Amino acid sequence: MNGFSGKVLRVNLSENRIWTEEPTESFYRRYLGGQGFIAYYLLKELPAGVDPLGPDNLLIFATGAITGVPVAGSGRSAVGGKSPLTGGYGEADVGGFFGAELKQAGYDAVIVQGKADKPVYLWIHDGEAELRSAQHLWGKTTLETQETIQGELDDSRVRLAMIGPGGEKLVRTACVINDLKHAAGRTGLGAVMGSKNLKAVAARGKPQVPLADAEGVRELGRWMAANWKELAWGLHDTGTDGGLVDLSEFGALPTRNFQDGQFEGAEKITGATMRDTILTDRGGCYACPIRCKRVVAVDDADYKVDPNYGGPEYETCGSFGSNCGVDDLRAISKANEICNAYSLDTIATGMMVSFAMECYEAGLLTKERTGGLELNFGNGKAMVELTRMIGEREGLGDILAEGPKAAAEWVGPGAEQFVVAVKNQPFPMHECRTRHGQALGYAVSPTGADHVHNFWDGGMEKEPLAEDWQAVGVYEAVPQTELNATKVRAFTHVVNGAWLANHLGLCNFVPWTGDQIIQLVRTITGWQTNRHELLKACERGVTLARIFNLREGFSRKDDVLPPRMRMPHKSGTVNEKPVDPEVLDENLSIYYGMMGWDPETGAPTLAKLQELDIEWAADRLGRQ
Repeated sequence: MNGFSGKVLRVNLSENRIWTEEPTESFYRRYLGGQGFIAYYLLKELPAGVDPLGPDNLLIFATGAITGVPVAGSGRSAVGGKSPLTGGYGEADVGGFFGAELKQAGYDAVIVQGKADKPVYLWIHDGEAELRSAQHLWGKTTLETQETIQGELDDSRVRLAMIGPGGEKLVRTACVINDLKHAAGRTGLGAVMGSKNLKAVAARGKPQVPLADAEGVRELGRWMAANWKELAWGLHDTGTDGGLVDLSEFGALPTRNFQDGQFEGAEKITGATMRDTILTDRGGCYACPIRCKRVVAVDDADYKVDPNYGGPEYETCGSFGSNCGVDDLRAISKANEICNAYSLDTIATGMMVSFAMECYEAGLLTKERTGGLELNFGNGKAMVELTRMIGEREGLGDILAEGPKAAAEWVGPGAEQFVVAVKNQPFPMHECRTRHGQALGYAVSPTGADHVHNFWDGGMEKEPLAEDWQAVGVYEAVPQTELNATKVRAFTHVVNGAWLANHLGLCNFVPWTGDQIIQLVRTITGWQTNRHELLKACERGVTLARIFNLREGFSRKDDVLPPRMRMPHKSGTVNEKPVDPEVLDENLSIYYGMMGWDPETGAPTLAKLQELDIEWAADRLGRQ
């Protein structure tokens, strides 16, 4: 089968059993890979009510149709399972080299179930797989783990997906780390990995993804190699953090736990400042020339930062920087290092620290309860120490490791108003009071607040709209801080498209056009596909994720924003407008209707399931 190995590796850790399945080509075409595979297997195989940290949960590593093909942006893959943070659908996307290596080693996906009696790692190479002891690795950082496994296998090019102490200690915001510096960050899947006593998955293969039209693929690759500097030089030069100052000036930079949208220290933590001060190199992902990843080093009296762990991206500079009121890149980089070493999501960890800081400044937390930490906004050393404490589950860190809802309950009355999360997943570093389409995206996301599969309102603000908008039937401009049926129509099309990258294993930052993405899929797989088919596959995945959450007890009441989004910025920031919950609710009904979901419950109709060829999912909704 072109574009895929045609094999899925199954691992039962409880039974110490490994076997291989070979799905049909129609399965691959229907679900594409990545998020599509994850949604299918979770809904198909997990019974309702499974404990996310119990042995019955699945942990899925999934590549997509483009993963591992030698073109820019093909280094991404996905990790999935029932989330220990939200209690619902869990999925996170990640770059680096592991996904490509996994496919080249002979497998499109790995599905892990059960729990090993003692810590193990999974070794996959050239179409074979085996479990090896990881008892000597338990408690080790990700760097120590990588160096040890590569040494044992006598191959420095072995790629790993792994956890550090945070995943082992079941921190509910723990992530899976690839290659030390790439994180499948959201929804707490590192804790799922830890609950299974699975320290790492190691993969080594040979470039051998079969291609339907190898010359066509090479032609597309050559085009991007010749044009990326013109299209994406900024990402190479200043990384994803290059636009931080612009966001602040617009009023859209989360500041002091989303109390404000402008940060007075923005210039000190932007990508340009990083480039001119602590940057030592630029890293990248498989086959990608852009190299947007940062590599930093700090060696002074206050902080020492190991460049092996890369450097902070925009989300990290926002979460540990502006959102904690910290303008010291050294402190931010140290917090980033701790997160990568311990396998913690930098977004959620920074948000938990900023939550604690606001509680402290409001008098809800005292020094006695913080373990002596002075958790004022702007205290970089306290921010770094609390990050370490979360990874170790030490003192206050043990409380914050349980996630926003549990932490607010522990702090006490009044703390709930400082929680900025949807479905218990803390917000990423994008301010939806300046973009109300994005607000809808946070509310309806099956994984809780997430930016990767969300909507960006800016392109709709001025007429004439770009041809891409008009091609999906959107002709009228809508201001960024308005939400109406026109924007919901655009949202429905665009968000299904945003999920496409998560299905295909393609990076959103690489500037492929929509037509080029279709051509990539055609030349790789040989399918004579089109935009309609690919977007329907994405809609299929989103619908299955929706059904999974409904089955787990989620309902319309969970598609809401936290109270803070109803309030203006503390300092009256420009371009922001509180999100009216009544307007959001009205447009939620419109979105449900456009998706073919019941306007009252949000449950997909039987007709929609039939349209998407997933009628089998009806019984998961209690329908016959």
